[in-house]
Amino acid sequence: MQYHHFRLQSQLAWLLTLMIPMINTSASAETANFGTLALSPGFTTVQGTVSGYTGGSYSLSAISNRDWQKKACIGFANPNPDHILVLEKDFDQLTILVNSDGSDTTLLIKDPNNEIVRCGDDTGRSKDASITDKKWKKGTYQIWVGIFEPDVKRNYTLTVQQ
Repeated sequence: MQYHHFRLQSQLAWLLTLMIPMINTSASAETANFGTLALSPGFTTVQGTVSGYTGGSYSLSAISNRDWQKKACIGFANPNPDHILVLEKDFDQLTILVNSDGSDTTLLIKDPNNEIVRCGDDTGRSKDASITDKKWKKGTYQIWVGIFEPDVKRNYTLTVQQ
């Protein structure tokens, strides 16, 4: 009986050894639709610019109804983030701008700890979204670029400015 008990424990330990890395990988390996920006203070405009396109039927309000400043989080996108922004140091202030040549875009950005959500909509007279905020901490941010109608594809350029 002791032999069977030991054998069962060994099989369970072996199974857990195989499963734990798979569980951790699936939870943390969220990839972006259009790649990663890695920025340090003093980055150039070229380093802070990336392209993509909208699309998807996932409501961004499912991530958060409102951001930390009580702005509404609106629009539709893909469930995976469109971009990953890696800040290699803290930034006092950043502006993230969408240029889609006038399509009505939205933005949602989650901080590295999933504690602070920033949302953006129209920029002045433009229907393109932007977010300007202070105190961006070092770490990996997830960025979604949304649009008001589900499954509508619009090309855009995303620019990060200091």
